[in-house]
Amino acid sequence: MKPDLRVTIAGMEFANPLMTASGCCGYGEELAEVFPLSRLGALVTKSITLKPRLGHPPPRTAETASGMLNAIGLANVGIDAFITDKLPFLEKQKTRVIVNVAGSSASEYIEVCRRLNDCPRVDMVELNVSCPNVDEGGIEIGTDPLQTEKIVADVRKVFKRPIIAKMTPNVTDVGIVARAAEAGGADAISLINTLTGTSIDVNTWRPRLTYNRGGLSGPAIKPVALAMVDRVYNCTRLPLIGIGGITTADDVVEFMLVGATAVQIGTALFVQPDAPVRIAKDLTAYLREKKLHSVTELIGKVRKY
Repeated sequence: MKPDLRVTIAGMEFANPLMTASGCCGYGEELAEVFPLSRLGALVTKSITLKPRLGHPPPRTAETASGMLNAIGLANVGIDAFITDKLPFLEKQKTRVIVNVAGSSASEYIEVCRRLNDCPRVDMVELNVSCPNVDEGGIEIGTDPLQTEKIVADVRKVFKRPIIAKMTPNVTDVGIVARAAEAGGADAISLINTLTGTSIDVNTWRPRLTYNRGGLSGPAIKPVALAMVDRVYNCTRLPLIGIGGITTADDVVEFMLVGATAVQIGTALFVQPDAPVRIAKDLTAYLREKKLHSVTELIGKVRKY
């Protein structure tokens, strides 16, 4: 019998635990040219703000020894163009649609989510209270438990479907911020966003990014992400979505063993755009080898010393 890859988050069923990470596949059109999006548990869109944003000037990405730095600056089409130009495509896809929402103020998050509440095909929103690459909003909110709780609570009043709060790793204790999001009414936690980092060109003596710093993603941050998922799993009751350097089925298994119900694949999409398809196949083979009937049998089952 083929193992069951389905998972449930906040009462909503997903075909498998594999999602895209925000910002790594735009609004899905390009990725759909590589494989049917129905092969994903969910597609998580690029961050959407109230008004269109151009983001930072290039260069805004740089390769590192085991990952990538980016300082895109939340470039996006804005909520109006998203609803009129991008959402009709997503509405046709046989996968869950999660819209990542960002803003420079609490009122911006609330207004974007209020607009999305009128779009029934948007299954969930993911509040990006953790972007390290903007001067206002983002990480400013995600490092403050009180602000995190309040913004989730305010969005809860206008968006009636599940809310995911995306955590930053750039805090002393991610568990405190996660509990604040839970108190505000979040239905799930995704973690982690990128770690703040930089890289310098030794010939020009200039930073490789025009924003002078960026967010580090990729395999380099996986151990940090695993430890933070483990921390939050043990201090909240919310389902968790693990993010950070996931490139193989073994990576998915690790994240689920420490408590993740699902995972998001990000930097790996730049290396191999159909990575989710390969990972799903390998994950099925792993479950067969371990004689497990469902992928949910992995969640939180790490055998600690």
